Amino acid sequence: MAPACLLGVCSLLCAWSVVMGHPCSLDHQGWADCNGKSLLHAPSSLPGNITGLDLSFNSLVMPHHGTLLMHFPSLRSLNLSSNALLTLSPAVFSNLGALRLLDLSSCSIAYLHTDAFKGLGNLHTLLLRNNNLQELEVSFFLPLKALFHLDLQHNALVSVNTLSLQLMEAVPQVWLEGNPWVCNCTVHPLQQWLQRRKAVQVTCTSPPGLQGQAIAALDSQDLACQMKQRFPREVSTVQQITVTQSNTTTLPSGKGGRSWPYLVGIVVAAVGISILIALAAKCKLFHKHFASYRHRPLPDTGSIGGCPMEEGSGESQPMPGAADLQAEDDDGFIEDNYIQLSEPLPEERERELHLSI
Repeated sequence: MAPACLLGVCSLLCAWSVVMGHPCSLDHQGWADCNGKSLLHAPSSLPGNITGLDLSFNSLVMPHHGTLLMHFPSLRSLNLSSNALLTLSPAVFSNLGALRLLDLSSCSIAYLHTDAFKGLGNLHTLLLRNNNLQELEVSFFLPLKALFHLDLQHNALVSVNTLSLQLMEAVPQVWLEGNPWVCNCTVHPLQQWLQRRKAVQVTCTSPPGLQGQAIAALDSQDLACQMKQRFPREVSTVQQITVTQSNTTTLPSGKGGRSWPYLVGIVVAAVGISILIALAAKCKLFHKHFASYRHRPLPDTGSIGGCPMEEGSGESQPMPGAADLQAEDDDGFIEDNYIQLSEPLPEERERELHLSI
């Protein structure tokens, strides 16, 4: 029963191709072979339920907007190799959600739009070898959640950024051979990535001194990089100190180790603390001197008013102020003068008494 059904499907497809007059050949597995037919577009007369389509070696025109194959949503395999596509427009394959294999080899592709593979969440194999790609956009990988095999051989890649390498970690099989890799300090992330993958076939193209050498086998001296020295976790502290001391002793003359900034800091801190202590002591002495300067000695009570105090007075009188002392002194002086001037002499007084008698 099964062979009879397959025979019937094959006969129907063959009859369909004869009636509709398309140049493609169909097999019983739902594969349409349109290889080398000088086609500009995929034949719309093909059955919409085909699962495989070979459009290689044609002259396909890539649409600037919309999808390339809107009539074949069941495709699982699509071969577009050896077509002059040059660039891929955004979401050109967005209606091919069931696609598992996409061959874009030898299509002279120089640029991939960030949304070129939007909608290909089930894509397993992507072949991009023999193109002119010079760089890989980070978002190029984001829609390809199920990607397992990525072929980027023989493009124009000279380097790959670190984020793209991190995204390619999720792809089990990646082929990067045949690209003109420039082996300098910028290739170090790629070198680490290749060492984890154990991919020794990826070789340098430039500079001439490293041409043909495996990138994964190069060291920092070959790449002319000043790599930071890192200690492995198992190295003891004593070994780290020994290495540090050896590095310090091998410094050229006139240059100290890394400890001189700490020494300068200690000296500056000591000088600052000494200045603060001196200022504090000086301020304390200044306040003490100022406080002693404000105190005046008590006035001599024996010289107040120009006359001695009366003896035998048992009353204790309060100490007068400076203004009171000055006033009393002035009053006493005037009073003494007044008495001396107004009091008559004894001879004159005797004469007055004599005249009055």
